[in-house]
Amino acid sequence: MLRLLRLLLLLLLLPPPGSPEPPGLAPLSPGAPPQAPDLLYADGLRAYAAGAWAPAVALLREALRSRAALGRARRDCGARCAAEPGTALPAAPGPDSGPGAAWASWEPLLLRAALRRAECLTQCGARRLGPGGAARLRVVSALRDAFRRREPYNYLQRAYYQLKKLDLAAAAAHTFFVANPTHLQMREDMAKYRRMTGVRPQSFRDLETPPHWAAYDTGLELLGRQEAGLALPWLEEALQESLAQMESCRADCEGPEEQQREEDEQEGTGSQGGLYEAIAVHWIRVLQCRQRCVGDTATRPGRSFPVPDFLPGQLKRLHEAYAQVGNLSQAVENVLSLLLFYPEDEAATKALDQYQAQLGEPRPGLGPREDIQSFVLRSLGEKRQLYYAMEHLGTSFKDPDPWTPAAVIPEALRDKLREDQEKRPWDHEPPQPKPLTHWKDVLLLEGVTLTQDARQLNGSERAVLDGLLTPAECGVLLQLAKDAAEAGARSGYRGRRSPHTPHERFEGLTVLKAAQLARAGAVGSQGAQLLLEVSERVRTLTQAYFSPDRPLHLSFTHLVCRSAVEGEQAQRMDLSHPVHADNCVLDPDTGECWREPPAYTYRDYSGLLYLNDDFQGGDLFFTEPNALRVTAQVRPRCGRLVAFSSGGENPHGVWAVTRGRRCALALWHTWAPEHREQEWTEAKELLQEPEEEEEEMSSRDPAPEPPSRRLQRVQDKAGKPSRVREEL
Repeated sequence: MLRLLRLLLLLLLLPPPGSPEPPGLAPLSPGAPPQAPDLLYADGLRAYAAGAWAPAVALLREALRSRAALGRARRDCGARCAAEPGTALPAAPGPDSGPGAAWASWEPLLLRAALRRAECLTQCGARRLGPGGAARLRVVSALRDAFRRREPYNYLQRAYYQLKKLDLAAAAAHTFFVANPTHLQMREDMAKYRRMTGVRPQSFRDLETPPHWAAYDTGLELLGRQEAGLALPWLEEALQESLAQMESCRADCEGPEEQQREEDEQEGTGSQGGLYEAIAVHWIRVLQCRQRCVGDTATRPGRSFPVPDFLPGQLKRLHEAYAQVGNLSQAVENVLSLLLFYPEDEAATKALDQYQAQLGEPRPGLGPREDIQSFVLRSLGEKRQLYYAMEHLGTSFKDPDPWTPAAVIPEALRDKLREDQEKRPWDHEPPQPKPLTHWKDVLLLEGVTLTQDARQLNGSERAVLDGLLTPAECGVLLQLAKDAAEAGARSGYRGRRSPHTPHERFEGLTVLKAAQLARAGAVGSQGAQLLLEVSERVRTLTQAYFSPDRPLHLSFTHLVCRSAVEGEQAQRMDLSHPVHADNCVLDPDTGECWREPPAYTYRDYSGLLYLNDDFQGGDLFFTEPNALRVTAQVRPRCGRLVAFSSGGENPHGVWAVTRGRRCALALWHTWAPEHREQEWTEAKELLQEPEEEEEEMSSRDPAPEPPSRRLQRVQDKAGKPSRVREEL
């Protein structure tokens, strides 16, 4: 509900259609004070929707500039006002002062300093940002999320493309793609730009790369080439820019953000008391935000988790690099800084002893870096306040740092913190595949293992199991598909171009068609019989895994091969199979999946059993309901089964097959007995019938019967031709 309200709020910001100009906006000027980012962004989207590409570019760029200016102003004004006379917050009286005059005089000093700093911030904001200051440029959380995902660049790349500014279009596309690496449409757009003659490799640049990441990556690259001297300036810049990025983030924590009221609604943390309770709630929220800045700074664009120990890791590389170039004084300074985070680190302590021994006589002036010492002391002070509030006021706090000393944490909270640290996903290796021993006992399927479950596949009711087929069995089924294709009896699409892409050929074989071909002598009976056995094997396993208390029936079985068309892959931009769901019509715009025709609404579970991996592309992938963001991907291999529920919770597609031939057995299961696959029963009966009639006919006519005529006779005996069904 809250997400819907945010969306409605953003829509209300859009001007009414038909307005000739964005209302209330002065002409855009680089030197003018920034305007409201939300209004600029809304007007930019309106211009984009109207096809006014040049105004859309100007408005979207101004929205980005305004937001950046707001962040710089907050950071600069915060630093300036903290240094103004009379704005420094007074230190609290010591614990021995008692409840007397010292505390009585401290309170007015604190409030006076807070008022003076507020006055300074208001005046500074008005000078930098125009009348109203930062409050006038307040940005709601829905819009902040859009900027965080770099959505303006998604619109900019299309607008630049329409304006024939391909270099800028490629840069905007790359900038968006860096933060959204699983966005399918942008992936295709990037491939399109790379094939354009007017786009250079240098065009693919990140316009939003934080300076600390650019310097960090350059420094690591030089270290990897054993060029410590060249790497040091970049490593120093990375550290300084990392600290500056944290300061900018901390300044944003003090802004008049709409998010604070929304968080109150979500978490129920709004103040219910008087003045001091309200001050405490607001201050705790600011401190929590400041502590999160460490993880935000250490998280690369497009990634979900931060680089562990980001600052200590930089200090480790710095002291080692300085030692390599012989600058032992700087090496000592940086290793001492590292020991502020981990005082008992054996490797750092050993390195410090080594550096000091090489330096010879003690140098009393050497100590930790002042910027790191200030950072650690300030962070520990904030953590103490947050843990105090957690213990005495019932607030929550997830410490982002593994280096926090145990002495800072109240004893009553240490066990809880230890549990939270153990739950952090980036501290652990991915779970290893586990043998499916339980299902072995149930099904007597030796060698079957559960490779990935729903959690590892980032979804619900999904599983990857290996070992359902031996290599020999895969070979038999591949030969069956090949023989059927050569016999010219391709069911479904008759070997023509795929209905999903013109760059692949599609061949499908049903169980009944395979049985008919086997009776006609066009394919081996071993392959047709194995096709039946394997489909039942998959059904039994799928039922045991997903639906042990409710019988599943096969509703359709299809042996499918996709082959890349040679000479047509270089310019390819599409998928082998677009994103879809198996029992409902997927609407990516709303995330809804309508369980109605033309979808096969009776399908309940789906399975894909792969036969080979000697091809390029062709991986199966799952997406979010918007059909844009990939949540999991599976590489085919012989005997690998991907099984999942058929509804809108599992949208999936297939990447383009760009070389070779990809074969798999597609199966769908249903709880409804009336929709069970009748062809499967007919095929089984056909394969079990004796060959007496054929032997009798052969005795009457010594001339061999052409396979095509025999096939027609078998089809006539079966009573009807095999059904043509689309593989979905």
